Formats: sequence, structure tokens, C-alpha cells
Amino acid sequence: MGLDIRTLVLYTATMLVQMQPDIIIKLAQMGNATVFEPAGDQPKQEQQPTAYQSHSLAECITNVVTPRGSLPVLKTMVTTACEKNCYYCPFRAGRSRMKRLTFGPDELARGFDTLQRAGSVGGMFLSSGIIKGGVTTQDKIISTAEILRKRYEYGGYLHLKIMPGIEYEQLYRLMQLADRVSINLEGPTQERVNALAPKKDFERELLRMLRWTAEIRRQHPEERLAGTVTQFVVGAVGDTDQELLSLSEQLYRQVGLSRVYYSGFNPVLQTPFEQMPATDPLREHRLYQASFLLRHYGWRVKDLAFLAAGNLPTDMDPKRAWAERYLRGTPVEIMTASRGRLLRVPGIGPKGAEAILQARRRGRLTELAHLQKLGIHAPEQAAPYILLAGRRPIMQSSLF
Repeated sequence: MGLDIRTLVLYTATMLVQMQPDIIIKLAQMGNATVFEPAGDQPKQEQQPTAYQSHSLAECITNVVTPRGSLPVLKTMVTTACEKNCYYCPFRAGRSRMKRLTFGPDELARGFDTLQRAGSVGGMFLSSGIIKGGVTTQDKIISTAEILRKRYEYGGYLHLKIMPGIEYEQLYRLMQLADRVSINLEGPTQERVNALAPKKDFERELLRMLRWTAEIRRQHPEERLAGTVTQFVVGAVGDTDQELLSLSEQLYRQVGLSRVYYSGFNPVLQTPFEQMPATDPLREHRLYQASFLLRHYGWRVKDLAFLAAGNLPTDMDPKRAWAERYLRGTPVEIMTASRGRLLRVPGIGPKGAEAILQARRRGRLTELAHLQKLGIHAPEQAAPYILLAGRRPIMQSSLF
């Protein structure tokens, strides 16, 4: 019978001091410690409505869209203690509001196995604060994963964090054990990282790790190795969308990065940034939309329509912003445009573009209704930017 995580009690601070918790209770105490760390392919859906650190096991388990499908994933940490002093982070050294909890590899693997066998979880995302350096901390993450894979014969989903400045062989082993590995770059340049996390070396400890993942894949083409992702903190230290997306594009093309997470800054009490305003969630959303165009539509950063300050407009999505600037006066002729040109039109995606190319061989496309029959669900979005057989399309309200 599965564990009903909805019935688990909320533990008060007094109770936590008085009791010696077993592993499941200890996991519950950690609560949603990883709330600011996305783990899957639809990061916005991972955000939960529960109050931060209400200390229920439900907070630790999140439905995550993974390469293996949607899974209930245990998101937890080896330790919430940390020797780093990142200015935005709830785990920063010296912050008394953070309850410090630490798991041994055996303990953590046993707890996950209990939940997995009970049917409560189908995968694990494992991160950690840093104690005694990244190498020592990484060994604990690796040991936990090895126990799960070998002793418990667990073959399911693992997303493991890369600690800053680890050794090459550690990273190789991590990629053998995991489905996905990730390291937080924090910012797009050393200057931005200095302002966010002064004890981290952007080039040597962070960016080098991502370059090594590409090198490891080249050296071991016969192995099934983990995919790689990274994360930026958005909006805390003057970073621009152009900076963030330029590095994202470089990483997509040069190291085969699977995706980038853009985590809008949220102030945390008892940190140096506690009085700073939170980043507009719409900015974060536009970054994800632009990143999608870079990954799946073949766009380049130079194609995006940035404002003078280097950020994307928030009043419209990046594809439409580009179309407003470049297609309003020179619309795309649907009957002759290439696939790449069709993909520049709002409302037309890869499937729609392919359907248009096939339909053109059979006859003329002269009405928005023809596009709708091809599976383009919102042809009215494309209407201001296209020609149909040489004419601007007529909007027919009965269609929409």
C-alpha cells in the first residue's frame, strides 16, 4: 500500500527539537528546501502552493516532467548546511533561520527506497549545500546514487547536481549514474557571479564543468550518459536577457546543453538581498519562450527583438515581437516561403510549417480556414504577418 503523504503531520519546531526523527520524518523536516531548483522539462509546473518550510513530506515530492515521462520526484538534499555565502541563497553560511539537516548516503538511499517501493515516488532530484568543498560533497551524492543503483537495484530516474569545482572523474561517474546532471551557473559572467556568489569562480568551478560534460560525451560515445542542464538567477544583479540568452545559445551549440532554467530572483529573509524586489515572473516566462526558439526553432540571439536596455519586451512573446518589427511591413507569402521563413510567423510551429509545405503541392492556400484545416489552431495569430496567394487574409470571425 502506498504512503498517503497528505495525511502526514506538520511538525512544529518544538517537536523537531524533542524527537530523534527516522529517515522519512527527517525528509519531511527538510520540506521544500529545493523549491527554487527546477528539475524537469516544465519548470513552471513544479512550483507548489504549499507554504515554504511547512515541513510535510508532500513538499518534498513534486510531479516532474522528465525524459521518462511525468513522475512524482523526491526533491531533496544531502545537507542544508553550506560553507558558501551566496547573497541570495536560503542555505548561505551563518543564516540562523535555516534548519541544518544532513543525511548519510546509506540513510538517504534507504529513505528513497522506502518511498519508491511504497509507490510514493518514481524518481529523485538530489542536490546539496557544500561542506568541506565541492569534491567531498560530490562524493556523498555519488555514493548515494551508487547505493541506489547497486544495492537497491534501482533503475529509475535520477537527476543529480554537480558541485562547483569537482574532479573530472567524479563528473564522469555522475554522468554514468544519472539520467540528468546540472550545475547552477548563477549568472552569465564572472562579474554577475561575483555580485551573487562571491566565493564561486565562474570559469574554473562552474563553466568548466559544463565543458567537461561535452568532452566526456565525445570520449565515451558508446555509453548512455546523463543529459546536462544549468540554471541562472534572473534579475538580482543587473543581468540582462541578452547576456543570459547569449550564453544559453553558446551552451546549446557548443556543449549540447539540454535546457536552461531561468529562476526569477525572490528575496529570502536574513540574506543580504532580503530587501530587494522580486523579479517579474513575466520576465522569466519570456526568457523561457526565447530559449525555446533557440533550442527548437533554430533561432539565434541576434534574431531576437531586444529593447535598448538589453531585455526582451514583456508585453508580447519574443516571436511576435520579432514579427511586429520585421513582418508587419513585409509579410510572408505562405505559398512560396521556405520552412525556416514559415517558422518565423506567430502561430505556425514545426508541424504547421510541414503541413503547409505538403498542402502547397496539392493546391492553393487562399483563406485562413485552409490553415485551420491543416491543424494550425490559431491562424488569426498569423494573419497580420502573412499573404495568402498574394493577398492579406480576411479575418472571418465565424471561424474563431
